[in-house]
Amino acid sequence: MNLNEAQLGKEYLIKNVDTGGDEEMESFLFSLGCYSGENITVVDKNRNLVVSIKDARYNIDPELAGSIEI
Repeated sequence: MNLNEAQLGKEYLIKNVDTGGDEEMESFLFSLGCYSGENITVVDKNRNLVVSIKDARYNIDPELAGSIEI
């Protein structure tokens, strides 16, 4: 399942980040700390998702969230 399907407030383990070969997107997600083995929590869902990774919160769009497998 991908991050778009996650429940609010529940912590998940990132299994894979599949950007379809888009190295720029993969690099961006890695710079946020979003990579296999890291924990992630969806804090809010509106048009975009607010996620908590480590001690930071980020606003990501559904396309990015769809590439994060949990």
